[in-house]
Amino acid sequence: EVPNLMRNGVLRQLLEQRPQLKYLMLHNIDTLGADLSPALLGGHIRSGACLSFEVILRRLEDRGGGLARVNGRVRLVEGLAMPREQVEFELAYYNSNTCWIDLDKLLRTFELSRADLADSSKVLAAVRALAAKMPTYITLKDVKKRWGHGQEDIFPVTQFEKLWVDMTALPEVQSRFVVVPRLRGQQLKDQAQLDGWLRDGSAAYVESLCQWA
Repeated sequence: EVPNLMRNGVLRQLLEQRPQLKYLMLHNIDTLGADLSPALLGGHIRSGACLSFEVILRRLEDRGGGLARVNGRVRLVEGLAMPREQVEFELAYYNSNTCWIDLDKLLRTFELSRADLADSSKVLAAVRALAAKMPTYITLKDVKKRWGHGQEDIFPVTQFEKLWVDMTALPEVQSRFVVVPRLRGQQLKDQAQLDGWLRDGSAAYVESLCQWA
Protein backbone atom coordinates (compact mmCIF):
# COMPACT_ATOMS: atom_id res chain seq x y z
CA GLU A 1 0.00 0.00 0.00
CA VAL A 2 1.28 3.52 0.73
CA PRO A 3 4.50 2.47 2.53
CA ASN A 4 5.30 0.26 -0.45
CA LEU A 5 4.68 3.20 -2.79
CA MET A 6 7.24 5.09 -0.75
CA ARG A 7 9.79 2.28 -0.75
CA ASN A 8 9.56 1.32 -4.43
CA GLY A 9 9.85 4.90 -5.67
CA VAL A 10 6.37 5.12 -7.21
CA LEU A 11 5.24 7.93 -4.88
CA ARG A 12 8.44 9.88 -5.59
CA GLN A 13 7.92 9.52 -9.35
CA LEU A 14 4.28 10.52 -9.01
CA LEU A 15 5.15 13.69 -7.10
CA GLU A 16 7.92 14.54 -9.57
CA GLN A 17 5.44 14.29 -12.43
CA ARG A 18 2.66 16.09 -10.52
CA PRO A 19 4.24 18.30 -7.84
CA GLN A 20 0.87 19.95 -7.16
CA LEU A 21 -0.57 16.64 -5.90
CA LYS A 22 -1.65 16.87 -2.26
CA TYR A 23 -4.21 14.11 -1.73
CA LEU A 24 -4.63 10.44 -2.57
CA MET A 25 -7.63 8.13 -2.39
CA LEU A 26 -6.74 4.55 -1.50
CA HIS A 27 -9.31 1.76 -1.82
CA ASN A 28 -9.62 -1.99 -2.27
CA ILE A 29 -10.24 -3.26 -5.77
CA ASP A 30 -13.33 -5.12 -4.49
CA THR A 31 -14.95 -1.92 -3.16
CA LEU A 32 -16.65 -1.46 -6.50
CA GLY A 33 -18.70 1.64 -5.67
CA ALA A 34 -15.76 3.79 -4.55
CA ASP A 35 -15.08 6.75 -6.83
CA LEU A 36 -13.49 10.20 -6.62
CA SER A 37 -16.23 12.05 -4.75
CA PRO A 38 -15.70 15.86 -4.68
CA ALA A 39 -17.88 16.09 -1.55
CA LEU A 40 -15.83 13.52 0.37
CA LEU A 41 -12.55 15.05 -0.79
CA GLY A 42 -13.77 18.49 0.29
CA GLY A 43 -14.81 17.13 3.68
CA HIS A 44 -11.41 15.53 4.13
CA ILE A 45 -9.63 18.79 3.28
CA ARG A 46 -11.84 20.88 5.60
CA SER A 47 -11.36 18.46 8.48
CA GLY A 48 -7.59 18.90 8.46
CA ALA A 49 -7.15 15.17 9.10
CA CYS A 50 -4.21 13.13 7.89
CA LEU A 51 -6.41 10.13 7.07
CA SER A 52 -10.17 9.91 6.46
CA PHE A 53 -11.68 6.43 6.32
CA GLU A 54 -15.08 5.61 4.85
CA VAL A 55 -17.25 3.23 6.89
CA ILE A 56 -20.67 1.68 6.29
CA LEU A 57 -23.38 0.23 8.51
CA ARG A 58 -22.55 -3.38 9.23
CA ARG A 59 -24.52 -6.36 7.96
CA LEU A 60 -24.17 -9.95 9.10
CA GLU A 61 -22.01 -10.91 6.11
CA ASP A 62 -19.50 -8.10 6.73
CA ARG A 63 -16.46 -9.69 8.35
CA GLY A 64 -13.10 -8.16 9.13
CA GLY A 65 -13.41 -5.79 12.06
CA GLY A 66 -14.85 -2.31 12.21
CA LEU A 67 -15.01 1.01 14.03
CA ALA A 68 -14.52 0.85 17.80
CA ARG A 69 -13.49 2.93 20.78
CA VAL A 70 -10.32 1.53 22.36
CA ASN A 71 -8.91 3.20 25.48
CA GLY A 72 -10.95 6.30 24.68
CA ARG A 73 -9.74 6.59 21.08
CA VAL A 74 -12.02 5.95 18.11
CA ARG A 75 -10.16 3.73 15.66
CA LEU A 76 -10.52 0.87 13.22
CA VAL A 77 -9.90 -2.58 14.65
CA GLU A 78 -9.13 -5.57 12.43
CA GLY A 79 -11.03 -8.79 13.01
CA LEU A 80 -7.72 -10.55 13.75
CA ALA A 81 -7.26 -8.27 16.76
CA MET A 82 -10.62 -9.06 18.34
CA PRO A 83 -10.37 -10.88 21.69
CA ARG A 84 -13.37 -13.03 20.72
CA GLU A 85 -14.98 -13.61 17.34
CA GLN A 86 -18.46 -12.60 18.50
CA VAL A 87 -17.25 -9.15 19.60
CA GLU A 88 -17.04 -8.14 15.95
CA PHE A 89 -20.83 -8.34 15.62
CA GLU A 90 -21.23 -5.71 18.34
CA LEU A 91 -19.56 -3.09 16.12
CA ALA A 92 -22.09 -0.96 14.23
CA TYR A 93 -19.78 0.24 11.46
CA TYR A 94 -17.71 -1.76 9.00
CA ASN A 95 -14.53 -0.53 7.34
CA SER A 96 -14.92 -0.11 3.58
CA ASN A 97 -11.12 0.23 3.28
CA THR A 98 -11.47 3.45 1.30
CA CYS A 99 -9.09 6.05 2.70
CA TRP A 100 -8.42 9.70 1.80
CA ILE A 101 -4.82 10.73 2.50
CA ASP A 102 -3.18 14.12 3.03
CA LEU A 103 0.24 13.33 1.58
CA ASP A 104 2.28 16.01 3.33
CA LYS A 105 0.78 15.21 6.74
CA LEU A 106 1.40 11.52 6.17
CA LEU A 107 5.03 12.18 5.24
CA ARG A 108 5.44 14.23 8.42
CA THR A 109 4.11 11.25 10.38
CA PHE A 110 7.00 9.26 8.92
CA GLU A 111 9.30 12.23 9.70
CA LEU A 112 9.98 12.61 5.98
CA SER A 113 9.70 15.38 3.41
CA ARG A 114 8.95 15.11 -0.28
CA ALA A 115 12.65 15.54 -1.02
CA ASP A 116 13.49 12.67 1.35
CA LEU A 117 11.64 10.22 -0.92
CA ALA A 118 14.71 10.22 -3.18
CA ASP A 119 16.80 8.71 -0.34
CA SER A 120 15.80 5.03 -0.27
CA SER A 121 17.76 4.26 2.91
CA LYS A 122 16.08 7.11 4.79
CA VAL A 123 12.65 6.02 3.55
CA LEU A 124 13.29 2.42 4.60
CA ALA A 125 14.39 3.50 8.09
CA ALA A 126 11.33 5.73 8.47
CA VAL A 127 8.92 3.00 7.37
CA ARG A 128 10.49 0.47 9.74
CA ALA A 129 10.44 2.93 12.65
CA LEU A 130 6.71 3.58 12.25
CA ALA A 131 5.95 -0.09 11.57
CA ALA A 132 7.59 -0.98 14.89
CA LYS A 133 4.80 0.93 16.65
CA MET A 134 2.10 -1.20 14.99
CA PRO A 135 1.03 -4.79 15.69
CA THR A 136 2.10 -7.69 13.50
CA TYR A 137 -0.52 -10.31 12.65
CA ILE A 138 0.42 -13.94 12.10
CA THR A 139 -2.04 -16.12 10.18
CA LEU A 140 -1.91 -19.72 8.99
CA LYS A 141 -3.16 -20.38 5.48
CA ASP A 142 -3.34 -23.31 3.08
CA VAL A 143 -1.83 -22.72 -0.35
CA LYS A 144 -2.93 -25.14 -3.05
CA LYS A 145 -0.79 -26.20 -5.99
CA ARG A 146 -2.56 -28.05 -8.77
CA TRP A 147 -0.55 -30.19 -11.20
CA GLY A 148 -0.86 -33.15 -13.53
CA HIS A 149 -4.35 -34.52 -14.10
CA GLY A 150 -6.41 -33.37 -11.14
CA GLN A 151 -3.57 -33.67 -8.64
CA GLU A 152 -3.36 -31.16 -5.81
CA ASP A 153 -0.79 -30.41 -3.14
CA ILE A 154 -1.66 -28.31 -0.09
CA PHE A 155 1.08 -26.42 1.71
CA PRO A 156 0.58 -24.78 5.13
CA VAL A 157 1.96 -21.24 5.02
CA THR A 158 2.58 -18.74 7.82
CA GLN A 159 1.83 -15.16 6.81
CA PHE A 160 3.17 -12.12 8.68
CA GLU A 161 1.40 -8.85 7.95
CA LYS A 162 0.82 -5.33 9.15
CA LEU A 163 -2.42 -3.55 8.31
CA TRP A 164 -2.97 -0.01 7.08
CA VAL A 165 -6.03 0.50 9.31
CA ASP A 166 -3.84 0.23 12.41
CA MET A 167 -2.53 3.69 11.51
CA THR A 168 -5.72 4.92 13.19
CA ALA A 169 -4.39 3.65 16.54
CA LEU A 170 -1.32 5.91 16.44
CA PRO A 171 -1.79 9.10 18.52
CA GLU A 172 0.37 11.11 16.12
CA VAL A 173 -1.99 10.36 13.20
CA GLN A 174 -5.13 12.50 13.07
CA SER A 175 -7.83 10.20 11.68
CA ARG A 176 -11.50 10.77 10.98
CA PHE A 177 -14.31 8.48 9.86
CA VAL A 178 -17.15 9.17 7.44
CA VAL A 179 -20.31 7.08 7.15
CA VAL A 180 -21.12 6.52 3.46
CA PRO A 181 -24.00 4.69 1.75
CA ARG A 182 -23.65 0.96 1.42
CA LEU A 183 -23.87 1.29 -2.37
CA ARG A 184 -20.53 3.11 -2.23
CA GLY A 185 -18.76 1.24 0.52
CA GLN A 186 -19.65 -2.45 0.40
CA GLN A 187 -17.03 -4.97 -0.69
CA LEU A 188 -17.75 -7.78 -3.13
CA LYS A 189 -15.55 -10.67 -2.01
CA ASP A 190 -17.50 -13.80 -2.88
CA GLN A 191 -19.68 -15.09 -5.72
CA ALA A 192 -22.45 -15.75 -3.20
CA GLN A 193 -22.82 -11.96 -2.78
CA LEU A 194 -23.64 -11.34 -6.44
CA ASP A 195 -27.41 -11.92 -6.25
CA GLY A 196 -27.86 -9.55 -3.33
CA TRP A 197 -25.51 -7.02 -4.94
CA LEU A 198 -27.70 -7.04 -8.04
CA ARG A 199 -31.02 -6.89 -6.17
CA ASP A 200 -30.21 -4.07 -3.75
CA GLY A 201 -29.27 -1.61 -6.50
CA SER A 202 -25.50 -1.78 -6.02
CA ALA A 203 -24.87 -3.02 -9.56
CA ALA A 204 -27.01 -0.23 -11.02
CA TYR A 205 -25.14 2.30 -8.88
CA VAL A 206 -21.76 1.14 -10.20
CA GLU A 207 -23.08 1.28 -13.77
CA SER A 208 -24.17 4.88 -13.18
CA LEU A 209 -20.67 6.00 -12.20
CA CYS A 210 -19.32 5.95 -15.74
CA GLN A 211 -19.92 4.88 -19.30
CA TRP A 212 -18.81 1.35 -20.18
CA ALA A 213 -17.31 0.71 -23.60
